Formats: sequence, structure tokens, C-alpha cells
Amino acid sequence: MPRVKKETLLEKKTVKKTSGLIIPVYDIDGQEKESLSLPKEIFQVKANSKLLAQYIRVYLTNQRQGTASTKTRTEVSGSTRKIYRQKGTGRARHGDIKAPIFVGGGIVHGPKPRDYSLKMNKKQKKQALFSALSLKLAEKSIIGLEESALKIEPKTKKIASLLNKIGLKAKKVVFILPKIERNNFVLAVRNIPKTIITDPISLNAYQVLKNDFLVFFDKAVKIFSQHFLKHED
Repeated sequence: MPRVKKETLLEKKTVKKTSGLIIPVYDIDGQEKESLSLPKEIFQVKANSKLLAQYIRVYLTNQRQGTASTKTRTEVSGSTRKIYRQKGTGRARHGDIKAPIFVGGGIVHGPKPRDYSLKMNKKQKKQALFSALSLKLAEKSIIGLEESALKIEPKTKKIASLLNKIGLKAKKVVFILPKIERNNFVLAVRNIPKTIITDPISLNAYQVLKNDFLVFFDKAVKIFSQHFLKHED
């Protein structure tokens, strides 16, 4: 008997680990139809605020192109002739017109093209994404959408009506599709302000934190889990 109890406890622990978290899934009419299970290994981890702050700093810094450039007096086009004689004019001594003191002349200590990029390893990026998703789920800001929504009429009013019915009107929303392709859903969403369309592999922690709600398709969750938890398969 004690052995049976021990095995039962082990079974309960295993089920608890893989049962996942539940979010509501809506149809295109804004009606809650079913629920979707999310893996705890991704959506219920301890949030690391320092790592998230570091990730945002690295992400925003990497958006800088670093292409700003100015010309020094040696690079400016123009004559090198002395603009007037050295003495006898009562004016200050000057050389050519390309001097920085003149309008159109060279720039002193101006910006030059440079690389602003910072590096962050894959493990840190993944952990930052898991932390951001866990925070969003704790705020109840993640919902699901039925796959049938991908085949709707390509009309903006369909998505606008959906967002209004589920209380996301005027909210910043990220739709996570199984893959990015030109379909009716993408055509219907693209004219709605404050909405972003992405695929599960391209989703990043900055997008998660910057926007108010995440809307996952069922297949997108599966692809996301397979990609980030493949080492555990």
C-alpha cells in the first residue's frame, strides 16, 4: 500500500508540471468558445526585472543606425584660396572659406558613422522573453483567437468589431499568427492603429512589454513552445 501511494504522488506531480495555464479563446464574433493551455515553463517563470531592463536597453540601442555624418574642413568642397589679404584690412586674419567659423564650412568634432550595437546572448534573450510573457499573463493580458479567424473577409470593420466586443478598443494589441503571410486576416488588421502582427519566432520581450495585450492563435502557441522548449523534447 505505501508503494501505491508513493506512485500516485509521483503521477500527481507529473500531471501538475505539464498541465499548463489556461487562457480564454474567442471567435471572430467576440464570443468565448474554448480555452487554450499554455506551458508553465514559458508563461509562469519568475520575472527578472534587471534582465528585462538590460534587454530593453540593448534592444533600443540596437535600433540606432549610426549613420549620422558631417564633413570636416578637409572634406568640404570649395576653394582653398585665402579669402582676403592678411594685413591692412582691419579685419581678423582668415584662410580659406572652408574654415569652421564660416557658414557652409567644415564641422568641428561632428558625428561620424559608428556602430552602436550591443550584444546579448541567446539564453538571456529567451529568459527575458519568458519573464515578459509571465508578467503579461499575470496581468491577464493574454488571450487566444480561433484559427477560423484567418479566413475571414478582408474587412477592417470585422477586426474593429472584435476588438470592441472583447474590450480591446484603442488598446495596443499584438496578434501572434502561426506564420506571416498575405491572408485575409492580415489585410483586415493592417489599417487598425495600435496593432502589430508578428509570428511566434519573431516575438520579442520589448514588443510584449510595450503593448497592452497579446492575442495568440492556437497553432502559434504550439510553434512557440516547440521552438523554445525543443531541448526538453
